[in-house]
Amino acid sequence: MKDFITDSHQEQAIKALQRVVSKPSFLQDKVYGAPFGQDILDCLKDTLKLFEEEGYSTFIDPEGYYGYAEIGKSSEIFGILCHLDVVPPGDETLWDTPAFEATIVENAIVGRGVQDDKGPTIAALYAVKALLENGVILDKKIRFIFGTDEENLWRCMDQYHKKEQGVAMGIAPDANFPVIYAEKGLLQVFLTSKGTSDFTFKGGSALNVVADTAVYSGNKKDELCAELDKLGYNYLVKENEVHVKGKSIHSKDAPDGINANTRLAEAMANLYDNSAIDFLGKLIKNDANGISVLGEIKDEASGNLTFNAAMVDINENETKIGIDIRIPVTFEKEIVTSKLEEVAKEYGLTYHEHDFLASLYVPVDSELVTTLLGAYRDKTGDMREPQISGGATFARTMDNCVAFGAMFENTKDTMHQPNEIWQLKEMRQTMEIYAEAIYRLCAK
Repeated sequence: MKDFITDSHQEQAIKALQRVVSKPSFLQDKVYGAPFGQDILDCLKDTLKLFEEEGYSTFIDPEGYYGYAEIGKSSEIFGILCHLDVVPPGDETLWDTPAFEATIVENAIVGRGVQDDKGPTIAALYAVKALLENGVILDKKIRFIFGTDEENLWRCMDQYHKKEQGVAMGIAPDANFPVIYAEKGLLQVFLTSKGTSDFTFKGGSALNVVADTAVYSGNKKDELCAELDKLGYNYLVKENEVHVKGKSIHSKDAPDGINANTRLAEAMANLYDNSAIDFLGKLIKNDANGISVLGEIKDEASGNLTFNAAMVDINENETKIGIDIRIPVTFEKEIVTSKLEEVAKEYGLTYHEHDFLASLYVPVDSELVTTLLGAYRDKTGDMREPQISGGATFARTMDNCVAFGAMFENTKDTMHQPNEIWQLKEMRQTMEIYAEAIYRLCAK
């Protein structure tokens, strides 16, 4: 088993990652030719230029939804399914370094997207480069597919499937090692009702992130602060606003976060007669498994359902609550939707389904899973079994694709959080694993 990766490959990868991270590619307003905002389109274009510089042929969707870069001449395609969009930086005062500069700090790189998903994407690029520089001949065309709406509605992949061919097999470098062979179902909904002039409540920036800040404005500021003090919750007073603090984390891991939305609502529940506040602050509170709303939903294969009241916007015009739910693989969606709709109605809230992704399953004994697992084990000595995840990756958009890396067992998960960080030694090891896996699956 050869070591394909050199110090030079890692140095090149670091520079490339800094280049890609410098583009603040989170969802913004649509402009002509850029359905998800100009910054995302600029990131897509510059990433394609980077791949062209490494010898790839590239294509960008004329409408700006997706792009791809490919190398090799075979008609059989091995897909590497990536996304260039990121979640917003959140409260930038919580960052120790600028979110979009990819700063090197103590043998690690810090910046939005270094773990999710720009870092693993670049690692895969230089893994392939190392193979080619070592004279490896490919018997599959390698196509990097760049999505631009993964953190929201996956509209990029909808467009890709309308216009492009699928792949024979592939990986999404957007989860954990050793390999994810199944993913929980993903349901995102909004609950709405009429607004109120009594106060405003604004919290959360994305459905797949636990809210780290929720902001109140109204005429009961002092009473609210007293309630927060009783509960022992962290907050800041800024002029006429109260900013309740939480801890952001990916929605799939919601029980490990601290939801600022439900904390603010819990403190407000004794001050206001408002059904939405009661739903959040009396019913849900700190329940990140949805037991208070849905009852206990779990299975042996994939564990507990997770429930994240990710976004709240209450103003004089409307009340809107955005919820992200990860459903265990053996449960049908309807079990969740029927109960949630019933409970929402009890609180005067109207149910609107925003997005649903069915669960993913690729057999553990398939060629793809066994080969990826073998490459990982041989490179690391880690003999853990393939896993099931609550995350949603692009792997579920194509047949015979799974998520593969780049989080190790002891990696600190900082996706969607301030100071998102990737250790350089893990970056190097990821490149080595990807090179070995792609060699086994794609070389003559």
